Amino acid sequence: MAGAGGWGHPYGSRRAVVVVVGGGVAGALVANSLQNHADVILIDPKEYLEIPWTNMISKVEPSVAEKSLINHNDYLGGTRVITASSADVRGEAVITAEGRLVEYTYLVIATGHTNQCPRNRRDRLEQFQEDNMKIKYSGSILIIGGESSGVELATEIAVNYPDKKVTLVHDRPRFLESIGHKAGGKALRWLRSKNVEVHLEQSVDLESMSEGDRLFRTSSGIEITADCYFSCLDGPLSSSWIRDSELKDCLDSDGRLMVDANLRVKGQSNIFAAGDITDAPELNQGYFVQRHAMIVSKNIKLLMEGAKDSKLLKYKPSSTTPMVSLGKTVAVVQLSFAMVVGYLPAMWKSRDLYVNRTRTLLGLAR
Repeated sequence: MAGAGGWGHPYGSRRAVVVVVGGGVAGALVANSLQNHADVILIDPKEYLEIPWTNMISKVEPSVAEKSLINHNDYLGGTRVITASSADVRGEAVITAEGRLVEYTYLVIATGHTNQCPRNRRDRLEQFQEDNMKIKYSGSILIIGGESSGVELATEIAVNYPDKKVTLVHDRPRFLESIGHKAGGKALRWLRSKNVEVHLEQSVDLESMSEGDRLFRTSSGIEITADCYFSCLDGPLSSSWIRDSELKDCLDSDGRLMVDANLRVKGQSNIFAAGDITDAPELNQGYFVQRHAMIVSKNIKLLMEGAKDSKLLKYKPSSTTPMVSLGKTVAVVQLSFAMVVGYLPAMWKSRDLYVNRTRTLLGLAR
């Protein structure tokens, strides 16, 4: 696609227009950082930001969601928010699912993963309340998925409701494979010490289940009885809308946008990407996403000031390993030289799961 040279402002202003697609943490931080320097437009299917790493604890403690679900308008003073899904990128414009044309000088794609969430904050809060009621009034709970979200939900329930029967099913031979086998082994031993029943290398076909079913059957025929279940499997990357666009050749085989050292989409002069949607070789966690947003925001500011490409900031993928909480006072992390577990990594991760830090970055009260 062409660069920004010779571009005419579609909204009658002399300022650049930055369109941010995706209202997760990366998109929110970019929009917030640039709103006083350009005319910013945020396109998101939801009216609110959800800090995603609080999702599991919010099911057990819904009060957490009161601070981690933030209406976009609360941190975007003069920014236009378009509540819609994106469907195409064509000729210096994003086209929404409703056919609305949104022109840009600079485009930031930060769509992350696809998650089925309500449009407004109130309904999302009600979902967490409903999940909490399911947990409170169920004697037995099935959790499907043994990466960080599934492990953290299982530990939260086991710690807060030790009398409930919790079963965790994972389709891989080890938990937390993205973090390290020693960390996964420690998590497995910790869960079993809390009487969590674990089934590895098993899956559950939820599509064959009917509402109200309490008997679940794994891929090897193991029968599990549970009053309710939670699927903690990652949703697909939200890049299907790009596959038929002018950026289709910028996607790798996994559906991620290929980016250069400046986090610009490869081959594009005025299109950036941030967060899970990029092919940056690192595990996408909250801290990394915040760094993506910082680099993208600063580079767009530099371009608006007329800086040459050689002056743009370069992003160095982090080798830092993410941590997984095992309850409120214990966490596990696999470092390059050792596996650390206990109170210290739990302090590293932060008691409030970085919610206050994220709110501060957005200019909100802690």
